[in-house]
Amino acid sequence: MSEWTIDTTVGELLRREHGREDGARITEGWPDLDLGTAYRIQDALLARKASAGQTVVGVKLGLTSVAKQRRMGVDVPLTGWLTDAMALTPGEPLAVGDFIHPRVEPEIAFVMGARLSGPGVTAEQAMGAVQSVHAGFEVIDSRYRDFDFALPDVVADNASACRFVISGHAVPPGGLDLAAESCRLGVDGDTVDTANGAAVLGHPANALALAANGLAERGLAIEPGWIVLTGGLTDAVPLHPGGTVSVAFDSLGALSLTGTH
Repeated sequence: MSEWTIDTTVGELLRREHGREDGARITEGWPDLDLGTAYRIQDALLARKASAGQTVVGVKLGLTSVAKQRRMGVDVPLTGWLTDAMALTPGEPLAVGDFIHPRVEPEIAFVMGARLSGPGVTAEQAMGAVQSVHAGFEVIDSRYRDFDFALPDVVADNASACRFVISGHAVPPGGLDLAAESCRLGVDGDTVDTANGAAVLGHPANALALAANGLAERGLAIEPGWIVLTGGLTDAVPLHPGGTVSVAFDSLGALSLTGTH
């Protein structure tokens, strides 16, 4: 790329996504790319997808767990957008060949019952706006080679958003101890990791409040009916054709995702 701008970055990220082709960090050619500009790139990327007919259905948190931060070499959580084109129904397989290098991570997901607008939203206020809690998976698929990026790169790339699925089992938030809610992550029937909700900023409600307050800085809010993915509880695992990733939660039930060619 001869000159990196918001528009050329959006075009390059879309080219990689549609062509199933990864590439170098944007910051290699745009070393002074800052976080504020990266979020403007993210919003411009969303606008391009909206012009193609996609609709915003929620937001996602990224890099909220120590495991994810350690793997990616960053230490700040981030937010990204979810659209209807990213949604899978429970039981629907993922065509792995349609993506670059998809990985799956278990998440605690919220469906919002009320609008949540910052600044100053607390975890308690955030939970008060939640309608139901679900087991979830996010499929991430970085447009950067080997998932190698700096924080502005991954923010611009919509936090590696790709696909997501939440269970149809809706649990009312009242009475749940989401910090203690544990899960077992399985790959092809073998448990590969365990975690609990405290892995997400101490409590998933903290992630929800962070998202609301961060969006407020951009003049935005979390809307009723939106889905919020609060962040990966464990490190993400690759999904291969014929393979199955599963998760079993204490209170939120179980979910699985199978890869196809």
